[in-house]
Amino acid sequence: MAIAGVSWYEYGQLTDGVTQSDALDVSSKNAPPKLDNSINILLIGLDSRKANDGSDLPGWFVQDELHAGSSSDVGGYNTNSLIMLHIPADPNQKVEAVSVPRDDYVETYNGDGTEQGMHKIKEAYGLAKAKAMPGLEAQGLKGAALEQASRDVGRAATLTTVQKFLNVHIDHFAEVNLIGFYDVAKAIGPVTVCLNHATSDPAMEGQGSGANFHAGLNVLQTPAQALSFVRQRHNLTNTDGNGNGGDFARTHRQQAYITSAETQLKKNGMLSDLGKLQGLIDTVKKDVVIDNRWNLLDFAQQAPNLSGGKVTFNTLPITGQPNVYIPGEGTQSVNTVSVGQVQRTVAYLFRDAPSSSSSSSSSSSTPKAGSSSQAAAHAVVDVLNGGAKPGSAGTELDALVSDGYTRGHTGNHAAVGATKVYYGAGAESAAGQIAGKLSTQATASAAIAAGTVEVVLGPDFTSPSSGSGSGSGSGSGVGASPSSTPHLVFQGSAVNGGGDGIPCVD
Repeated sequence: MAIAGVSWYEYGQLTDGVTQSDALDVSSKNAPPKLDNSINILLIGLDSRKANDGSDLPGWFVQDELHAGSSSDVGGYNTNSLIMLHIPADPNQKVEAVSVPRDDYVETYNGDGTEQGMHKIKEAYGLAKAKAMPGLEAQGLKGAALEQASRDVGRAATLTTVQKFLNVHIDHFAEVNLIGFYDVAKAIGPVTVCLNHATSDPAMEGQGSGANFHAGLNVLQTPAQALSFVRQRHNLTNTDGNGNGGDFARTHRQQAYITSAETQLKKNGMLSDLGKLQGLIDTVKKDVVIDNRWNLLDFAQQAPNLSGGKVTFNTLPITGQPNVYIPGEGTQSVNTVSVGQVQRTVAYLFRDAPSSSSSSSSSSSTPKAGSSSQAAAHAVVDVLNGGAKPGSAGTELDALVSDGYTRGHTGNHAAVGATKVYYGAGAESAAGQIAGKLSTQATASAAIAAGTVEVVLGPDFTSPSSGSGSGSGSGSGVGASPSSTPHLVFQGSAVNGGGDGIPCVD
């Protein structure tokens, strides 16, 4: 009884003052069924320049620190960042996270499941909040109480819209606005990130982020720098491999910052020390909103497993970016999507596969790499198409799985001149074997998750034929039988923590 009392006191101290929302209770009535014991968490980044009580932030702070214009009305209540995190019940399996592009043009819903119409997915929150305001005011609500009640309506709309779009049951959610991210970054402290190219984005009225970073490792010393890093979408030279930059590049920045921040928290011991965790939560509790079902103490015990390359971030695919007329909003550029493709992609990524512990292990006395009789060294293998014929990535991954490697995912990659093989920490043996099969060389990369091999197929790749083994530009080797694995397409390459937990992005 004494132990239970102390534990309850510690949990009470930890969570006291954290803003909780019952929006999940509303949206759960229209949620897809929960299929297993995994946990799906929706992370909501709200582009609001207001505090949680609805009060305006000081203009100088919005302009000079947040680099977000000079008015608290800029940005409205758009959910400019939506990330679904899937934590498998088996702690040995990788955590998958998908970002939903903010301008995806989809059917949006109110929390009760009624349709709002076709809108950008980011607008579901603000539309529902605005519609609910008159009724809530008629009930006598005002000030902070009115703001929180109307935001709960917006949250429920976002949860319902995302659940229906992805066909995924949401177990928990966390919402943070701009000032909330600022405070989170301040509490975490300096975070090291990595860029492939130098970049600059001077702050302008409501536009530039104030970013100014060099190629390679950058230490984000201040929360203002962290915010500039995750908000930049102008003056970027990269694309996602499909000719798109801007918003998608910013999404990859957000994924990279989360990965690096998780690693930093683990290094600081903050995720395993209740006292340090208390200090972090005390700093951010006024800005972060979570659902009323979330036991933070339980989650804190799981959190250390989310770093060190165990989380893979992908950005869900779009099919085009046309201009469309939206009633009441005018003509706007949107992201068109294939709902079926998105749902198949998420269903495959979020499946709870059997434990990979039974996969073949490496041997120091095996035949040379590329031999069909060689036992497959343990590694998760991702195959991306960087210029081969359509469908090649899926075919090659099937062949490698038949050889004994653990199935990862397929997708698209920026064009390459020839097939390449990259590997993360601990996957050198498997990478050497696979590179031998494909008549190429294996290269270590800090951007690849530990225990993972990434194969990028170039125009020299020839699809394998029947039998075992995989193919190369020379046509040597043969392929696997057909598989139910969908051909996965993403907006750009995956973002992985890798061995040091610091992925390099553009």
